[in-house]
Formats: sequence, C-alpha cells, structure tokens
Amino acid sequence: MGLIPTFRIGQTPLSSEELSFDKRRALRVGPCAIGDKALYVNSFYIKRMYYVVYADIARVFKRVAMSKGGYTGKGVFGAMAYFVVQMKDGTEKKCNFKHEDEVDLLLSQMQKDHPEIPVHSAEAERKLREAEEKELASYLRELTPEAKSAVTKLENAKSMLKIRAGLSENLSASARRKRSSDMTNPFYVYVAVMILVAAIAAAVIGLFLYFFMDVRGAIFAVLGGFTFTFLVVSARVLPTGRNNKAAVQKEWENALSDMRIYLEGEKDFPVPPQYAHPIVLDRMIRAIKKGKAVTVEEAFAYVKEELKGLDKSVQVSQKEYDEVVAVKPMFLICDYQ
Repeated sequence: MGLIPTFRIGQTPLSSEELSFDKRRALRVGPCAIGDKALYVNSFYIKRMYYVVYADIARVFKRVAMSKGGYTGKGVFGAMAYFVVQMKDGTEKKCNFKHEDEVDLLLSQMQKDHPEIPVHSAEAERKLREAEEKELASYLRELTPEAKSAVTKLENAKSMLKIRAGLSENLSASARRKRSSDMTNPFYVYVAVMILVAAIAAAVIGLFLYFFMDVRGAIFAVLGGFTFTFLVVSARVLPTGRNNKAAVQKEWENALSDMRIYLEGEKDFPVPPQYAHPIVLDRMIRAIKKGKAVTVEEAFAYVKEELKGLDKSVQVSQKEYDEVVAVKPMFLICDYQ
C-alpha cells in the first residue's frame, strides 16, 4: 500500500491483507481509485488516503464550485470540481479534483461497476426527473417517415460510438483541456510564477528561522501554511509536462486522429469526426423529436446554433450543464466548422 497508511471512513473495516491486495489492484482515476471491495478517496493533498466499502455508500456525485459558467473557460482558476461520497450514516467526504473530466470518468466507472449506487445528489435526481418529464412532454406525438429515418440513423451512430466509448471521452476531455489552455491569459502565468516565488521565499525564510534563529512554533507553522497554499494555487496555472499548450494540442490531435481512424469506413456518419460524441447525437435526436428539425443535417445545424447561444449568462439544468461541459469545447476549438 506504500508508505502512506490508508484510513477507513464509514462503518465496515477491511483486514490489512484485504486492504493491501484490493488497493494495489484498484483502478486509479485522478486522486481516487475504484477497487473490488472499496472506493479509495483523497484528502486535500494526499491521494487515496481513505477507503470506504461500497456497502457503506449511499450515493456519489459531482459538485462544482467557484464558477457556474465553468464551460466558458474564462477566469484564472476556473471551476473547482469535487467528487462527493455520501455515506449511509449521513456523513460526507468531499474530494477535490484538478480536472473536472476525471470526476466525470470516475462517476461513469462507478455507474458501470456499481449500478446500485446513485451517481447524483438527491436534489439533482429530483430535478432530473422533472426535466425528463418536461422533455418528454415537448416531443411531437408522431414523427414523419423522414424524421423517423433520421432518428434511426442517429441511434445507430450512437450505438457505434458506444462500442468504443473511450474515443469520444478522450475527444471531449482533450478538447476541454485545449479550450482551457487557449483561454488562459499569459498574465495569469506570470502571476502564478510570482506566487511560486513567494512560496519558495516563505519556505526559505521558514527554514532559516527554524534552524538558525531558533524561532519555532507559530511563526514556522504560518510560513509553512503560506508555502503550502502558494504551491497549491500556482500548481493549477503553471505549465507542466502535461499542462502546456504544445502538450494539450498534441493530445487533441491524437484524440481526433483516433476517432477519424475509427470512422474511416463510415462515409455516411452523421457528424464530422471532431464532434463524434453520443451527447451531440442525443441532442440532435431530441431536436428532431421536438419538431425543430426533420433531417440529420437540419438537426446538426440546430444543435450548433443552440450551443452557440449557451454562455455563462444562461442558467441551465444540471443535465444541460453536464452536456454542455462535455461537448461545447469541441465546437469552440473547431469554430463550429
């Protein structure tokens, strides 16, 4: 299990042998992991520090803080995503993630491996039911033969994408990172560098006072706190081996190339490869069922205009937010072409 011990949350313990074996085999997603016997979650800065067995979990869900318009890509730090584990005893464990798409991936994997555990908050579930009822009420009672044919074509295309779901997920995730990178003002990087310098200075001063001036206790603790805070803040902005414009551009190109290769034999696929995502097809299907379009081409044009009209000033449901976060960056970086 490594040098860092793993602590239990929830009521049910695992033996040391079970815990060690299960954690080694667990599927890691960001700072968390999904094992056969338990879910492993992080503290604020230590990955997979806690475990909770699935029998103790009531539900898991995503919580987004700091920015309701996170999909715009604006702002120095953007939205902060959390993975929340709600236990059956009523307690919660909130896990911070650097990348929101990792929370989505974790929830998706939880839904596959443990369908008995809800992946939305109770409030979100209520709103989703209301939204679904409203959605169904807006559909046409009868579709024309041409509209039915278009829906069938889109459903078949969606089934094809789900066979290799990872391709669409990579396309979406890489587009989000590229969009965020493209929108980052260089000024913010300079600010992050200054914060990093302040962190190093605080660490040096703290160590000097501790070893040479015999100043300990509160002052050293405060300087240590400043150092940690500055490092965490700057780490979200400073370029790294994975978080820089060249790396995210290459990641996007690779994801798009993989999708093009997969769709190579599908000359009549309903959308261009850069938009090949089940959510895009779902929105096109809904457009036809609502009577906003009849053909595949009309549905695609409608979806593009609909996404263009959604910005940070528009209030949307949780489902709409999740969909927009997943697919709008693909349209933005390709300029809707």
